[in-house]
Amino acid sequence: MAEQGLAGLSIDEFLRRLASGDPTPGGGSASALGGALGAALVSMVCNLTIGRERYAATEAEVTAIREQAGTLMDRLRRGIDEDAAAYDGVMRTYRLPRGSDEEKAARTAAIQQATYEAALVPLALAEAAAQVIELAERGLGKTNPNAASDLSVAALLGLAALDGAAANVEINLASLHDERRKAELADRLAAAGAGRREQAARVVEGARA
Repeated sequence: MAEQGLAGLSIDEFLRRLASGDPTPGGGSASALGGALGAALVSMVCNLTIGRERYAATEAEVTAIREQAGTLMDRLRRGIDEDAAAYDGVMRTYRLPRGSDEEKAARTAAIQQATYEAALVPLALAEAAAQVIELAERGLGKTNPNAASDLSVAALLGLAALDGAAANVEINLASLHDERRKAELADRLAAAGAGRREQAARVVEGARA
């Protein structure tokens, strides 16, 4: 199981692992999976468009959207395991010895570094999920209208993934002592999420039109 990673599990196996009493996989991995599903749907809609004569005028752009969606799908898929590994890394630092002042100082420093790294992972996933929403909107009006509802689902999955990843960033930021690092990560997170809720709503509304 360790060799194939979480992302290599069957749907049934992953759900059983998620439902178990183990802390990983958890919400971060679930968010990454949701984002990957959204990117896969964008790719599907593009594949239902490319090669059809009636969409020849937009084929070049739709092909570009598909390529970007594939890249995001792969990135978010990797995040399923990356998020779990980041959490496990933090937990290992809490088990470090703290018998002497030197050990306590080393343990605190290790916890802080692992926490920072554990915030970076979901932050990157939040940024990728935001791009899923972006691609879903770009596809509106350029792709097969019979699959417009799939673009809606893609945007909503992207938004859920963004929100879920953001929650994991924020919980790690709360434990960081370095105010400069906290501010940098918070700014990146805010930039990733800016306007995305409204963008997803536009996709849903546009798909209904």
